[in-house]
Amino acid sequence: MATLPKIESELGNPYEIDWLRSIPFFAMHLACFAVIWVGWSWVAVSVAFGLYWFRMFAVTGIYHRYFSHRTYKTSRVAQFFMALWGGTCTQKGPLWWAAHHRHHHRHSDDPDDPHSPHEHSFPWAHMGWINSRRNAATNYQAVPDLAKFPELVFLNRFDTLVPVLLAVSLFCLGKALSVWRPEWETSGWQMLIWGFFISTVVLFHATSTINSLAHLMGRKRYDTRDESRNSFFLAIITMGEGWHNNHHHYPATVRQGFYWWEIDLTYYILRLFEKLGIIWDMNPLPDAHRENGKIAQTRAPAT
Repeated sequence: MATLPKIESELGNPYEIDWLRSIPFFAMHLACFAVIWVGWSWVAVSVAFGLYWFRMFAVTGIYHRYFSHRTYKTSRVAQFFMALWGGTCTQKGPLWWAAHHRHHHRHSDDPDDPHSPHEHSFPWAHMGWINSRRNAATNYQAVPDLAKFPELVFLNRFDTLVPVLLAVSLFCLGKALSVWRPEWETSGWQMLIWGFFISTVVLFHATSTINSLAHLMGRKRYDTRDESRNSFFLAIITMGEGWHNNHHHYPATVRQGFYWWEIDLTYYILRLFEKLGIIWDMNPLPDAHRENGKIAQTRAPAT
């Protein structure tokens, strides 16, 4: 096991799971098994599928490319509504998310990286770290540009508020459809299980592949100091985040697919938002940064 950095003596053992605080996390996984009793319908599965992509963009285009890296600008009002959108993902608050991600970039694949599969383990990088006592709090000093907005601090502090409202809304939708459209064969509980629990759990694990698999599988184009990799498969399921070596090479740009054949759905949607005037000043990718620092592409060893 890697030598623990000094900061751990202040923040606690990073390998210690906070079991009490983690009860909701594991309960959400267990709730998915309720599908055995509620069954399925095309409408419930479609809502789950749609909410997966709707919220994956919130993770990639809002929590990551906006709050974490500030790769574009927007108004304060739009910023607030984007934070609400991000809150539906059930991946804690925007300031917590940004603070931990900025810390990851400063310590990528070194002993102080909270979710490096090389320094720790695959299970820890994928889902253990988020349930640890050390990583529960928000380091507001890491996000002073965001902490100055009281509305963002509020959403960050009460990060369960938006997910609970989403869950209740889905249950009410299912109940309403069971009355208005009985031929669709859905219900409140079915919509809750599929639309919220299953969709949210799949969203979490797809997002977590960037912390775990994106540092183990794929190709490395740029000579970064970490083991970040590019993966077409991960780029598809995460709307562009799978071009992870590109991102670690130059995290300041709004796009992560550096070439036209590298599909980056999040970037395409952000371009649309720019045309609509919702966002502006998107950070471009300089040609020099696209071409410099390349190495011979090698596939990661089997793990």
